[in-house]
Amino acid sequence: MDKSILDKINKFTRRPLSEDEVYVFSVILCDNDIDRDCERFSENALDTLREKFIGKTGIFDHDASTSNQNARIFDTELVTDDTLLTQFGKPYVYLKAMAYMVRTDENKNLIAEIDGGIKKEVSISCSAAKRICSVCGNDKNISTCNHVKGKKYSGNMCHTVLDDITDAYEWSFVAVPAQVNAGVTKKYSDDDTIKSQAKDIQLCDEELRRDIRKFAYFAGGRAAADIASVSAANMNTQQLITLRRSFELQCRKSKTEVQLEYGAESEDTADSFTMK
Repeated sequence: MDKSILDKINKFTRRPLSEDEVYVFSVILCDNDIDRDCERFSENALDTLREKFIGKTGIFDHDASTSNQNARIFDTELVTDDTLLTQFGKPYVYLKAMAYMVRTDENKNLIAEIDGGIKKEVSISCSAAKRICSVCGNDKNISTCNHVKGKKYSGNMCHTVLDDITDAYEWSFVAVPAQVNAGVTKKYSDDDTIKSQAKDIQLCDEELRRDIRKFAYFAGGRAAADIASVSAANMNTQQLITLRRSFELQCRKSKTEVQLEYGAESEDTADSFTMK
C-alpha cells in the first residue's frame, strides 16, 4: 500500500494505523446520468459532493446509528469516461471514493462479501437546494411547471437536474439503488422543499392521469377511458408512466395520432384533445 494512502487514512484516526490493520476499497457514489427516479446530478453538484464526502461514514440502508458505522471515505475524485455517453448525450462522469475499514474479527465476513461482489451497490444521502426541470429550466424548489418527469418533449426525456448541494450526510450499502451504476437516495431536509416536491409530484400525476384517459379514449372508446381512469386513480408516478406508454403504443399501432391540448378543461374527453 502506498504511504500516501495511509497518510490520508491516518488523518481520521486517533493513532497511526499500519497497512495490515486496514482494508481499503473503492466505490462509485453517484454520477451525472439520469437515474431510476428520472433525476441526475449536475457536474457542479458532483464536484461539490467530491469535497463534502471526504470523511463521511458508510452505513447500511441509511440507518443512522453509531453501531451501524462500518467504513469511512478518505479520498474522492471525479472520473470522466469518454467512451460512455449519458442518456442525454454527454460524456459519463462519476464520483469515485476510496474508503477504509479497520480489520476486526467482526467485519471479516463483510470484507469477504465486498471482495466477492455481494456487498456492492451503494446509495448516498445529501441535500440539493435546486431541482431544475431539464425542459424549461424551472427550479422546482421555488415553483412548479407542467413538464412531467419520464415524459419525452421534442424527443428528450424530461428529468430533474439536482444542483447547489448544501450538505452530504452519509453513504450506505443498499440492495436496490436509484442509480443504475451506483445508487442515490435524495434527502431534503427543509420542510418547504419537501412540500414543494410533494406538490410537484401531485401535479405531474394529475397530468399523467389526464393523458391516460385521452389515449385510452382513442384506443378503445369512452368505456376504455372510464376503466383507465379508475385503474390510474391509485397508481404511483412510475406506474402511471408505464400505463400511459402502453395506451400511447396502442394508438400508434392503430395509426391514431393524438394531439394533446392541455389548455382545454372540458368534462367531455373528446373536447379536450383532438385526433389527426
